[in-house]
Amino acid sequence: MCLAVPGRVLDIGEKDGTRMATVDFGGVQKEVCLEYLPDLQVGEYAIVHVGFALQRLDEESARQTLALFEELGMLQEEFGDPWEQAAAQAGADSPWPFADGPASGEAAAPQHVQEEGRP
Repeated sequence: MCLAVPGRVLDIGEKDGTRMATVDFGGVQKEVCLEYLPDLQVGEYAIVHVGFALQRLDEESARQTLALFEELGMLQEEFGDPWEQAAAQAGADSPWPFADGPASGEAAAPQHVQEEGRP
């Protein structure tokens, strides 16, 4: 499920000619496009959907919504590690064979199976 999630703008910059921001969603930080809200400033809150800030939001409403999403487990669903989520759905404790995750130097995600006829 994709949610429209409130987040707080931490910093603003430009990337390839597009106004972008680092936005905090209750502890998770993501890069967000600000083209729909060109006057949004650092410290303000906005509702973000699929990487775009869509609507300005007051701080109290943002905090209440984030608290509700957290209580319902929706923030973990939206921003959590997809490998851990898949393991949990499959009934496994962890997607990694060892409790502390992948060993140093190993890829974090499982390797893809080789295609037939390819070395």
